[in-house]
Amino acid sequence: MVNITKKSNTLRIAIATATVKVSKQETIDAVEQRKIPKGDVFEFARAAGLFGVKKTSDVIPDCHPLPIEYTAITYEIVGLTIIITVEVHTIYKTGVEVEAMHGASVTALTMYDMLKPIDKGVEIENIRLLKKSGGKSDLKNAKFPELKAAVVVCSDSIFENKVQDSSGKAIISRLAQWDINAGKYEIVPDEINIIRDKASELSASGYHLIIFTGGTGLSPRDVTPEAIAPLIDRNIDGIMETARRYGQERMPYAMLSRGVAGFIGETLVLTFPGSKSAVEESMEALFPQVLHLFKVIKGEKH
Repeated sequence: MVNITKKSNTLRIAIATATVKVSKQETIDAVEQRKIPKGDVFEFARAAGLFGVKKTSDVIPDCHPLPIEYTAITYEIVGLTIIITVEVHTIYKTGVEVEAMHGASVTALTMYDMLKPIDKGVEIENIRLLKKSGGKSDLKNAKFPELKAAVVVCSDSIFENKVQDSSGKAIISRLAQWDINAGKYEIVPDEINIIRDKASELSASGYHLIIFTGGTGLSPRDVTPEAIAPLIDRNIDGIMETARRYGQERMPYAMLSRGVAGFIGETLVLTFPGSKSAVEESMEALFPQVLHLFKVIKGEKH
């Protein structure tokens, strides 16, 4: 199965349709008048479709078991066709497109089985996904080339060339996915005044986004939050809360990160942990959705 452990829970919605075509008006009349020998076609097929949605992972090998939180199965008769629409919702890490299509398929097959004794010309047509939403696929085409970004690594050992930086470079690589060029990449020691001066300098230079990595833990030299917090004009607590929650679900020490986030003037400042894996998790948890802030501060609606 595809690894979805890096994904976050979001509301996922999928709508699928299937069409059952009969060969004569008498069949449609019998369906509408509930006179099919095997029973009420609409209600039997709806019940079967609900089972189909719930049991998708049992019969489609690569589908993940997931919580189905809402399903609606509706019908529309157009001429000699019955259009089945299945809408499925979940709050999970992966979508419900296959669940909706499987539900539509089972609903259609149940109709076929119930109608074939009275109509040998019944056919199933056009099982397809009509719509889906939720997850990062909604933002897959989002690009932000207009944003001016800077990455600052806070580390005594990297500054002294005792070890090589991997976290800052990981951030730069991830930003490039959204067409954001990190025009400034610097390494500074774990000194409050130096970190603070660097944040002030970069924000005054017109950078839209500054990401600091390192110095957010609890060792004696971890001082990045103390350096940045006094400069922040507007705190956004939810940003780092989201990153910590995402990390805590994957390892037990993410709760110890003291990272802060907010605006210095019109510059968004984020403070990430120093390890490469923690940085990658923070980027996965926050991007690109956090970049929506740059529309909000311009007065645009959500």
